[in-house]
Amino acid sequence: MDFRACRSLERDVPRSYPPEFRRKVLDLLKAGRSVAQLVRDLQVSDQTIYTWRRQELIDTGQVPGVTSSDHAELVAARRRIAELETELAIHRRATELLKEAVLPKDRYAAIATMAAEGFPIEACCRVTEVSVSGFFAWRSRPLSARALRHLWLTEQIREVHAASHGVYGSPRVHAELRLGRGIVVGHGSVEVLMRRAGIVGLPTRRRFRPKPDTPTAADLVNRNFTRDAPNLLWVTDITEHPTREGKVYCAVVLDTFSRKVVGWSIDSTQNAALVTNALSMAITNRRSTATVIHSDHGVQFTSWTFTRRVHQAGLIPSMGTIGDCYDNGMMESFWGRMQTELLNRRRWKTRIELANAIFEYLEVFHNRQRRHSALGMLAPAEFERLLPTILSVA
Repeated sequence: MDFRACRSLERDVPRSYPPEFRRKVLDLLKAGRSVAQLVRDLQVSDQTIYTWRRQELIDTGQVPGVTSSDHAELVAARRRIAELETELAIHRRATELLKEAVLPKDRYAAIATMAAEGFPIEACCRVTEVSVSGFFAWRSRPLSARALRHLWLTEQIREVHAASHGVYGSPRVHAELRLGRGIVVGHGSVEVLMRRAGIVGLPTRRRFRPKPDTPTAADLVNRNFTRDAPNLLWVTDITEHPTREGKVYCAVVLDTFSRKVVGWSIDSTQNAALVTNALSMAITNRRSTATVIHSDHGVQFTSWTFTRRVHQAGLIPSMGTIGDCYDNGMMESFWGRMQTELLNRRRWKTRIELANAIFEYLEVFHNRQRRHSALGMLAPAEFERLLPTILSVA
């Protein structure tokens, strides 16, 4: 067993709670639960709950203060200012390094382009470190023989392209200029002039390759969910239950070592965001890498969003075989208990009512109160908290 992982369990409590967690705590307050009850059941300090409640009053305009959205905008603005300052420093340094390599006439051409786009000529000359008088002298100077030839060739290219009813690309335009009009010109010059003038031919019919198979992963679990340390194997799945307003969907991430729900998400739709949010909560709560995340082949779990989040966090994906519930048996067992102990015990009127009940079941009852036979009749949170003591006795 990884004793370092066991000793880190006491530090496993996140320093900040996910927004979904805070939202559900406030919903329970509105539903009639007292702060003392929530402190006892969820092991959250009363000062934290009071702070969340005051912030909600600020967000709803009932008391003065900085709203959450304003705070987020300030943080985003400061981050953007820092990025712009970095970009400006890079721009200044690049200008210093390149001013000797780039000829003045090439800088004049860039200034002319920027001036046509609406930038002040004086500012452009100052940034590129050329004189304004030099730029105007360059602009009033007669065209070179090379520039005149390019203008003439561009007109010839336009005529050839128009005569082909806009079909020809650079190879056939080049062939018409060489063979039809006897103009000596290179194929590369035709490509460059067409690109500068924005002249393109019709694209050829592409042979579309069949889309690759849906991205999947090998089954790294093989129905063996037993692990001897936390954060070695997580299992995840989605369940649904009806209310009079419509269905509520819940995604859960379960640590197979302690049977603790380490991530969850509740919504009125089952999409990739549902499972990705649950996974993100688990990553935030546990701060673990090289963990196997096991799921089925549902479209949510094979989506680009979920797959990208798995790889970003350094997790190892695993999937059971298609249509086989036993390959994710621990999650199926968890859903079965939740159906019996909560969902099927009554008819639910609204989505928010059922969502609050699911939150309370996951965070209060299952994680902190429900005694599990596989854990020596300890609750998952208690099992993780007492694990170092249990190991020392053993």
